[in-house]
Amino acid sequence: MISLHRSCFLNNSGISGSSSLFSYKLNKLPPASVKATALGPNSDTNASVLIENKAFKEITQDGTSAAANVDINLTVAGGDREVYYDDAATEDQLVTPWSVSVASGYSLLRDPHHNKGLAFTEKERDAHYLRGLLPPTVISQDLQVKKMMYSIRKYKVPLQKYMAMMDLQETNERLFYKLLIDNVEELLPVVYTPTVGEACQKYGSIFRRPQGVFISLKEKGKIHEVLRNWPQKDIQVIVVTDGERILGLGDLGCQGMGIPIGKLSLYTALGGVCPSACLPVTIDVGTNNEQLLNDEFYIGLRRRRATGLEYAELMDEFMTAVKQKYGEKVLIQFEDFANHNAFDLLAKYGTTHLVFNDDIQGTASVVLAGLVAALKVVGGTLADHRFLFLGAGEAGTGIAELTALEISKQTNMPLEEARKKISLVDSKGLIVKSRIDSLQHFKKPWAHDHEPIKKLVDAVNGTKPTVLIGTSGVGRTFTKEVVEAMAALNDKPIIFSLSNPTSQSECTAEEAYTWSKGRAIFASGSPFDPVEYEGRVFVPGQANNAYIFPGFGLGLIMSGAIRVHDDMLLAASEALAAQVTQENFDKGLIYPPFKNIRQISANIAANVAAKAYELGLATRQPRPKDLVKYAESCMYNPAYRSYR
Repeated sequence: MISLHRSCFLNNSGISGSSSLFSYKLNKLPPASVKATALGPNSDTNASVLIENKAFKEITQDGTSAAANVDINLTVAGGDREVYYDDAATEDQLVTPWSVSVASGYSLLRDPHHNKGLAFTEKERDAHYLRGLLPPTVISQDLQVKKMMYSIRKYKVPLQKYMAMMDLQETNERLFYKLLIDNVEELLPVVYTPTVGEACQKYGSIFRRPQGVFISLKEKGKIHEVLRNWPQKDIQVIVVTDGERILGLGDLGCQGMGIPIGKLSLYTALGGVCPSACLPVTIDVGTNNEQLLNDEFYIGLRRRRATGLEYAELMDEFMTAVKQKYGEKVLIQFEDFANHNAFDLLAKYGTTHLVFNDDIQGTASVVLAGLVAALKVVGGTLADHRFLFLGAGEAGTGIAELTALEISKQTNMPLEEARKKISLVDSKGLIVKSRIDSLQHFKKPWAHDHEPIKKLVDAVNGTKPTVLIGTSGVGRTFTKEVVEAMAALNDKPIIFSLSNPTSQSECTAEEAYTWSKGRAIFASGSPFDPVEYEGRVFVPGQANNAYIFPGFGLGLIMSGAIRVHDDMLLAASEALAAQVTQENFDKGLIYPPFKNIRQISANIAANVAAKAYELGLATRQPRPKDLVKYAESCMYNPAYRSYR
């Protein structure tokens, strides 16, 4: 019998105790592994890694089993009592943080990647030292899902549901994803918008355990080393934010980490990307949010935001380190960066990295899909319509540009001409040529020859749009007067109120249907309940980016794409629009139900991958014959695995 257990007793002057610092004793060696357990006065839990038994075989010179050849019982500090905690040292003394002992079922129950809770079989409980650590009953994963949904539905506050889901993710990963996949329509608003917005606002007070990598200015010059601290090595998708523009809530600094965590949960649940291949990252360069800076529970750097060269150097080091560590084909998704950085980062790294900005490109793709689907209700082509946007930031200009590209593609119209069908309103009014010198660079393509207009309702009457899209981040800006003006101009006005969370939506579904007398084709960014108007029930569509980015990312991964091209975004839009059925249209929907999201994602992934192969940007060869089936085969399955 052999156990490797090192117990060092240190005082301020050095090592003290017996002449031997190692105790070898093993009561029971498991058939496959032992564990190294991190112990220390600052450890919240034991961290363990599995070590193959061959390491122990190498202890003996002839390579035979150490357990069969070694029978020693050396002790330290007298007796054979093993010291596993810091009770043998005073608080100001150092303790040895590592010991090697049998891999215990107790550790297995605390490993979220492998824990099955009460679903461990009788055989597994015997094989993995779980006897007595669980109640005697054995239940199925399906029954666990039923039980968890029963518990979650008892919570009346959405943030409590969010915290319950995050706790589950940290204790039983497969059950978390099984729960989310099976109940996606009910739980999507819990794990992502709108609840994730409140979670980010209160992240400091609800923070329990770290999920993802926090890179702050303190880590400048050491980012590659920081990435090595993350336990998973085969990373395929990174979602990164600097927290400056979280949803419509503004600068939340380090507490924006809730966004990358939520997005990557959806990459797995909706797109089938393996959770171990996902890495959430927050770049902490400070915050300009005074409330957070004065909040004792704030978890980030307490300083004003870094800008200019200091910011650029940190981001450049991060992008370089990611490529060095994970390779050319890792997808980096920029999330909730402020306008001035979002466009610059996408332009700077779009030619050297596989990068994607969901706020600019993902939003554009999902909205374009909604517009294409809506045309089947209102008639005509995109080129036949006029578009007015309230909001000229990342989302607004991104949607406008992709729409213009699609018009140009469909009609062979020059892009400059296609852009003239689209007008944008920002905080200063309609974007027109007379303002060109004062405009930010990403707004300049939308400065048309038109008299200046301040008010939105006047812009509606002046430009006479058939489509009104809100991306302003300012709630209740589509007033009754504005909606009635759209309804006066159009038999079936298309109104998209896209700002998140729900409180920032430009109008509610009920307002859009009521003020348009039931004629509006409506979609929103956050979910709204069905609306009954004059005996008819309208089901509002949700232009949620979750329709696009999980399948889009899967398509990039399965094709081995090395760059993102605009034609891939158009391919994703076309695939999503094609999933809307006549039955959906009859209910007023211009997006397919989320309950079919995995099949939707597979079709989007196939379209994106096909475009990558067509453009010569795919590296995974040969090309699969059936890309849809291949996409389905690549998807993560959260069903429990059987253990030896």
